[in-house]
This record gives sequence, C-alpha cells and structure tokens, in this order.
Amino acid sequence: MESPLREDASPTVNEDPAARVDADAGSGAPPQRGVSRVTWYKDWLLPVTVLTVLALDQASKQMVKSFLPLYDSWPDDGFIRITHGTNTGTAFSLFQDQTTALIVASLFAIGFLFYFYRTQAMASRLMRCAIGLQLGGALGNLVDRLRDGAVVDFIDVGWWPIFNLADSCIVTGIAVLLGAMVFGADGTKKPPEEDAAELGAAGRADPGSQQGDALGKQDPPV
Repeated sequence: MESPLREDASPTVNEDPAARVDADAGSGAPPQRGVSRVTWYKDWLLPVTVLTVLALDQASKQMVKSFLPLYDSWPDDGFIRITHGTNTGTAFSLFQDQTTALIVASLFAIGFLFYFYRTQAMASRLMRCAIGLQLGGALGNLVDRLRDGAVVDFIDVGWWPIFNLADSCIVTGIAVLLGAMVFGADGTKKPPEEDAAELGAAGRADPGSQQGDALGKQDPPV
C-alpha cells in the first residue's frame, strides 16, 4: 500500500546571511559565523578602559590636592603649569554653579553612552575604546561632584581654561568616536565601487527581486 504524499511540504529557502547579521545586531544575540562581535558582559576592553581612566583621574586629583595648595601653581611661570583649582561647572569651566543639574546631566550622559555602546559600538574595538574614555572621564568628574560639590582642575595651558585628565579623556573619546563613525573603524572611507558592490549584492540576495526576475524570464503563454 502506497504511503500518502505530503502536500504541505514547502521548498527550502536559503536564509540571507546579511539579514541574520542585522537581526543579531539589533537583538544583542551572540555573533554568527564570520561576524566580529562580542557579548557586552564578556567585553574586557570597555571596563579596562573605564577603570584605567577613572583610577588615573582620581589619583592625579588626589596628588594635586595633597601637594599643592588651592590656587597655587607649579612652576610659578610658564606656558604649561600645574594649577590647583576647583570647578563647579562643566569641562573647561563652563556653566558655573550648576552642580545639581550637572549631576543629573552626567547620569543621563552615562546612560546614553552605555546604550550607544550596546547598540552601535560593540563590533568595533576603536569605538568601544572611545566609549570607555568618555565613560571613565564622566565617572571621574561625577565622583568629584557627588563627594565635594566641585571638580578638581589642574592642567593649566596658556590662556585655555584649567582642566583635568577626565576632561581630556572625554574630548579625546568624542573625537575618536566621530572619526570612527565618519571614516570607519580602520580609519579609511569606503570607496564608491565598494558601496556599489554591496548594494548589488544586497539586490541579488533579495528574494523579491529574484522572484521578479524569474517571472520576467517566463515564456509568454501560447
């Protein structure tokens, strides 16, 4: 007796690898084969960068407070000096006497940076390092505001407002992040022919396009 044929069988459709990569990137799933992506809780680069910046920032501020009286400079004259100052505003002495508002703004900035790291920067070491510099600097100044109500500044360069190591790391991290977003993680822009090739590959991988091509190639009915 013949076994009944299964009429519900459907042909196997090859899954688009690019679609799988996009889905994994949006959902935070582990990387598929050939995709360089780390899980956020297994990433060592971000916490090492954040903790290094935070430790160096707090150590440098403590040394200045211990060995240099407030508002004194070493040396007395020169273009670059160490000057012990305090700052109740943002980086480079902007928005003075806004400690509470700056604490709230710092918390929002830290949350946004972590969100950006989770959604955009995890596949690139350069971008993860840039996020770590910004997070470490933001945490360093936040610790000062919560503990003392003001930030310790000590790097005195010419006419520029006095700043600290945390400010330098924040600005450096922003510059590196913008550069990575504009030029790519390897520091070079994609050539136009590479973009055209990627668009062509995406079009060939589109099942709708393939189906339309197949229908277009069918012989007209007789």
